[in-house]
Amino acid sequence: MIELDWLLPLFDYAGIAVFAITGALAALRKRLDIVGVVVLAAMTALGGGIVRDTMIGTLPPAAATNIGYVIIPVVAAVIVYFWHPQVSRMLGVITVLDAAGLGLFCTTGAQKALLHGISPLHATVLGVVTAIGGGIIRDMLSNQVPEVLSDRQLYAVPAILGAAIVAIAWALDVRNGWIIFGATLLAFTLRMIALRRSWQIPATPEFTT
Repeated sequence: MIELDWLLPLFDYAGIAVFAITGALAALRKRLDIVGVVVLAAMTALGGGIVRDTMIGTLPPAAATNIGYVIIPVVAAVIVYFWHPQVSRMLGVITVLDAAGLGLFCTTGAQKALLHGISPLHATVLGVVTAIGGGIIRDMLSNQVPEVLSDRQLYAVPAILGAAIVAIAWALDVRNGWIIFGATLLAFTLRMIALRRSWQIPATPEFTT
């Protein structure tokens, strides 16, 4: 059986780069300086993974031991800071890559939790945390309601699905790289279809007293 594990680090770095770009763009919209841009880029790219690693007891977190995890957000932030007009024109591509990063982080996050003996249910939660945690931290540092909580377009739902598939397969003793690839692809596809067709979660009824 062909394993895809050797691809996971490459996908991980790609996801970090994309999320760092979205964080840097958010910082520029808030008119932050270069330090603020770097911080927001790094927290967007690494925040979810740091929370996951802390919760499963992997200390220090991977973000504090892997030099690539530090270099990639810094480089992405500098590129966005100095060439943001060109980057902004690629928002369509970034949206696609963001969806890919979402799918990848939810599945690899769940897998890492499972490898550390976490139950499938809790691993699903931690997979979702890995995927959306950085965005929540980004929005909180930007002094706004986290987008995942206020944007009714499907974002967390694809992450939940992708992480759950990995967790269920693990519980069924089906453990190989193809599961990660398939679950990532499914989460990515659902996110892209939701964007293209404007699928939305029903709005909360207006609260009255």
